[in-house]
Amino acid sequence: MSKRVRLAIVGVGNCASSLIQGIFYYREREEANFHGLMFPDIDGYKPGDIDVVAAWDVDDRKVGRDVSEAIFSPPNCTTIFYRDVPCLGVKVRKGKVLDGVAAHMKDFPSERSFVLSSEREDELEDVVAHLREVQADVLISYVPVGAEASARFYAEACLRAGVAFVNAMPTFIVSDEGWSKRFEERGIPAVGDDIKSQLGATILHRTLVQLFIDRGIPVKRTYQLNFGGNTDFLNMLERGRLATKKVSKTEAVSSLIPYDIGWENIHIGPSDWVPWLKDKKIAYIRIDGEHFGGVPMSVEVKLEVEDSPNSAGSAIDAIRCAKLAKDRGVGGPLISISAYTMKHPPKQFPDHVAREMVIEFIQGKRER
Repeated sequence: MSKRVRLAIVGVGNCASSLIQGIFYYREREEANFHGLMFPDIDGYKPGDIDVVAAWDVDDRKVGRDVSEAIFSPPNCTTIFYRDVPCLGVKVRKGKVLDGVAAHMKDFPSERSFVLSSEREDELEDVVAHLREVQADVLISYVPVGAEASARFYAEACLRAGVAFVNAMPTFIVSDEGWSKRFEERGIPAVGDDIKSQLGATILHRTLVQLFIDRGIPVKRTYQLNFGGNTDFLNMLERGRLATKKVSKTEAVSSLIPYDIGWENIHIGPSDWVPWLKDKKIAYIRIDGEHFGGVPMSVEVKLEVEDSPNSAGSAIDAIRCAKLAKDRGVGGPLISISAYTMKHPPKQFPDHVAREMVIEFIQGKRER
């Protein structure tokens, strides 16, 4: 009998769609064919060992539907690589709206905008009770960028229900001293903050910057410009919602540079929304430096990737590590998997170091 992870999901958008498709995609395959994964086996937990037992959203086209239908409902637009997701017998519940929907999201054609459900919202007590009822092990939060109150609402629910928390969004919870202490005191594992794609703009940018540092080439200035066509980029058109996202993405890169290059010399953040790109994300990265003799040099890279499956490749590891920590009675921020899969973890490490830390954690050689 294989081990199981009972998963709750907040936000049944593109990222959730890719994650759930991936669970069934890998469930059908032998381990020898587990291509596209960083960790095929996490102490006995395979990708297909995850069972979705609860879900929340606020869009009328998803609330009340089985999760297997909701993941393919508008405004979701990610690639469908596994269409035959079976009926899960799990209805999407109406989540607490709070600041989860930017005002401008209602001003676009219906297939791309939000249609707020008129169903009754689940209050905190409802969420806690339902998590306990379905015996959820882990909750992953995919609330939109800028939904600070919403992110904390579901973190609080996890604390009260004793459910491990994976914060895929850039609200600083796991990396916040006060919140992390609460998770540690209650013995509840937490992974965060802000999911770092399997091979996305952040990890590529970090790798290039680390190469400059390792080869003795001072970084003088750098930028990373991202744009795409999914609802994440549409939501981020409201620049006021980007404060923590900007900090998260910038620190993910600047933390590797052992000197101050000045705030004006590093720019990282979303650029625009291009509807026809759908879930495709395009990133342009440039790094200027000086090599031998102070002679200028630069590197420019274009990355093009399907955004949500790229995120799911990291989420599926974070979820399984959170469950493994729960099995072992380990609470509080999980330093290793957070450093490897998140942009703004409690502690930053070079990615090759973080990977070794995760391996040691899986093997039981380090607590967290």
